[in-house]
Amino acid sequence: MNVGVIGAGYVGLVAAACFAESGNEVICADIAEGKIAALNRGEIPIYEPGLDELVETNASAGRLTFTTDIAQAIRGSEVIFIAVGTPQDTDGSADLKFVLGVAETIGKNMNGPKIVVNKSTVPVGTADLVAEEIRKHTTMQFDVVSNPEFLKEGSAIDDFMKPDRVVIGTSSVEAAEIMRELYSPFVRTNNPILVMDNRSAEVTKYAANALLASRVTFMNEIANLCETVGADVSHVRKGVGTDSRIGPSFLFPGVGYGGSCFPKDVRALIRTGEENSVSLDIIKAVDQVNNRQKGRLVQKVIDHYGGAAQVKGKTFAIWGLAFKPRTDDMREAPSLTIAKQLSEMGATIKAYDPEAMETAQSAFQSMGVEVTFCKNSYDATDGADALLIVTEWNEFRRPNFSKISEGLSQPVIFDGRNLFEPSKMARLGFVYHSIGRQVSGA
Repeated sequence: MNVGVIGAGYVGLVAAACFAESGNEVICADIAEGKIAALNRGEIPIYEPGLDELVETNASAGRLTFTTDIAQAIRGSEVIFIAVGTPQDTDGSADLKFVLGVAETIGKNMNGPKIVVNKSTVPVGTADLVAEEIRKHTTMQFDVVSNPEFLKEGSAIDDFMKPDRVVIGTSSVEAAEIMRELYSPFVRTNNPILVMDNRSAEVTKYAANALLASRVTFMNEIANLCETVGADVSHVRKGVGTDSRIGPSFLFPGVGYGGSCFPKDVRALIRTGEENSVSLDIIKAVDQVNNRQKGRLVQKVIDHYGGAAQVKGKTFAIWGLAFKPRTDDMREAPSLTIAKQLSEMGATIKAYDPEAMETAQSAFQSMGVEVTFCKNSYDATDGADALLIVTEWNEFRRPNFSKISEGLSQPVIFDGRNLFEPSKMARLGFVYHSIGRQVSGA
């Protein structure tokens, strides 16, 4: 099948590579000339495990091509995926200017029947808006399909190739069959392809992300309660998660969620509710609590040193900057809040991340926060007063504690991801602060 993907960002690039891997002829188009030039040189603009090999293999085989000629991609494709950004607008809603801009371009370049697929995360009613925009410029037949993505950064290839489910929103029997054919190689283990109306498909994406964000935030609130009453959230999490009605996923306490999806999608869903006079109070609370949780580790630092004034002049090492491991994505990462708050109190920040150093440098510069980026994790702890663990990269799980202790002026760790056992840390001589558990070694 001839497939066009408009947008070579995270979702578009993963979709293009995976569709090509299943034998389709895929054209991936983007207006960013530098990005397309880099892709044509074999350079991947994002860090996603396995993506570089997949792109290289299919580009070499001629099944995957990259171009800035969006009109060409439209004319040469039977199925056209819109996979451009929907950034958060000032009122919290999703800004659809890029999606509707692509719809206009599709309408102006129609050369036969097309299936236009919304792959971007868009609010309810967007399929209607896309169809309306295309109709302004063509009388040719087309169908608009809503096909939300459910990719986790760090495991996007597996998520695409082995999906829990595929959601297809359309009222067209013919479009549904073509979409089933396109996705059939990925559901050979009989995971479902769910066909529904466009609006239900659009709401499904936001509802799924909001529910996952709610689970994360709920456990963070329980963790904060555990600290106060003397309970251990690790035990509570297992006690709750082994209930078959609940399950263990997304119940790990920490310093709040970030990234390109949860924060933006939660706020967009809140805005959709407001526009339709539906007050989504639980979802509003999720957003508020998550923003507060990002400062939880900083409050532990303040309490440990006896006040914000005592933080001034101290140096803190931060391990992990990306919002989660196996990505270089810094969007709404908790590390941004943590470093900013400590910096505003007069502290010095030294930081290390296995993959996100370049994107982090740009993010901190735009915020006006000065950070010293270190060549490795132990370089960050050398001369620091304490270590803050913010992202749970695997290489941080079994560190050399002797080197950490030798580097720090005092053996103090603030662990925002609960990587270690408090009793072990006390035996090793550390004052160890974690989330939802009692301080050890104090």
